[in-house]
Amino acid sequence: MATLLRKPEQRAAPAKARTGIIDIGSNSVRLVVYEGAARLPAVLFNEKVMAGLGRALSDTGAIDAGGLKRARSALARFAALAREMQVSELRTVATAAVRDASNGGELIRAAEALGLKVELLSGVEEATASGMGVLSGIPDADGVVGDLGGGSLELVRVVAGTVTDRVSFPLGVLRLGVIRAEGKGVLDRRVATLIAEAGWRGRGKDLPFYLVGGSWRALARLDMHRTDYRLPVVHQYPIGLDRVGELQQILTEIPKAELKAIPDISGARIPTLGDATALLLSLLKHLGSSGSVVSAYGLREGLLYQRLTPEQRLEDPLIAAARDEGDRSGRFPEHGDLLDAWIAPLFDDSPGLGRIRHAACLLADVGWRANPEFRAERGMEIALHGNWVAIDSAGRAVLAQALYTALGGGLGCPEPLERLADGESLARARLWGLAIRLGQRLSGGVAAPLKRSHVALEDGSLALSLEHRDEALYGEAVEKRHKALAGAFGREPVLEV
Repeated sequence: MATLLRKPEQRAAPAKARTGIIDIGSNSVRLVVYEGAARLPAVLFNEKVMAGLGRALSDTGAIDAGGLKRARSALARFAALAREMQVSELRTVATAAVRDASNGGELIRAAEALGLKVELLSGVEEATASGMGVLSGIPDADGVVGDLGGGSLELVRVVAGTVTDRVSFPLGVLRLGVIRAEGKGVLDRRVATLIAEAGWRGRGKDLPFYLVGGSWRALARLDMHRTDYRLPVVHQYPIGLDRVGELQQILTEIPKAELKAIPDISGARIPTLGDATALLLSLLKHLGSSGSVVSAYGLREGLLYQRLTPEQRLEDPLIAAARDEGDRSGRFPEHGDLLDAWIAPLFDDSPGLGRIRHAACLLADVGWRANPEFRAERGMEIALHGNWVAIDSAGRAVLAQALYTALGGGLGCPEPLERLADGESLARARLWGLAIRLGQRLSGGVAAPLKRSHVALEDGSLALSLEHRDEALYGEAVEKRHKALAGAFGREPVLEV
């Protein structure tokens, strides 16, 4: 009997080009592999090894033997995985620990022996990439980016879609314990001196401070746990100035066992979490920042963003990612953009709401392949927990409501949507969902019927206009959805042929 199984050597090439970045940081060594839309590629693989390369730098000026061993092992595995995954372009970058260590060259030579070409980033290059990473995920960011690594802290001013001033300080999280051990208030005085000498005192006055780095993401996880936050997505999660002070106190009281039990907080981050929080409090004070906002995007995403054309950088990352997901998961790739243009005349949405409506239309088919009983739940889950950027928790809830209604969930508002967004925005999203349902049912998901028809709010009615050749498309199911949408608007359904 013939077999359909391929032999190992007959593997098909990946459908899309894959790029990868190996990031040799002061605390961890990580491989991330990306595929998909240039503006916001999807992450196919993400693995880190907590090598702790910067742990001994303050005492010896060198990477210790254990760190070197763990890093070599990680690099060998990552180089092999990249080959197996058929990564077409692999960049390997190293930051503060390798840059500052007396034996950093030893690790670079080990990487080169594996076929990896290491880019040793300067402090300014590291800062620039971190700032670009924040702009990739939060395009309208206006404030100061703080990227806390194991060996250094980079501060970057971002405004109007670009990076301006940059500075790097030897305040990596693996160095802070030594500084704090010198006595109470020593770290704060050190920060104040460095900030003043660099001309950064008050540079963040009344502006947000964008948090980059695993230690600060862990702090956000702690805050979510303590406040029972209903959407455990750290990107764009805000932590106010007063709350940072409260978290610092909590960290002096909370049992280690409770910290270890919190989901998504790495055990390797726990010993330095108090140091990272003390540094954050000091930075907010001396920069004059109004509070902090977590960015899940940093150096690696910044390296990708720097390579985009000016036109690509202007593309909305939420729309780019939603379009890519719709193309992969939906039935008719071109349908989402047409659907948004078709329902737009019914709504006077602000630009902020309009882009979320557009994303909902692009994602309107993502539940189609799910069990029919769970399509609405599938759409809501993708909206709430998808790897989206340039959207906050309220925006995710509005997107979830639109997809829940569009995929047959009705006009209910399931948990936790009402805890995340206001009632008016959720009501608007339900209208989007009903309009999407009408457009999809009328057209069957293909383009031509949408191009030849339109909907409009007229005096006391919601009119659906069709060409004569399309009159047969107005079947019982379409009429039912037309009535439902018109009723939600408080109008009468009218068919115009």
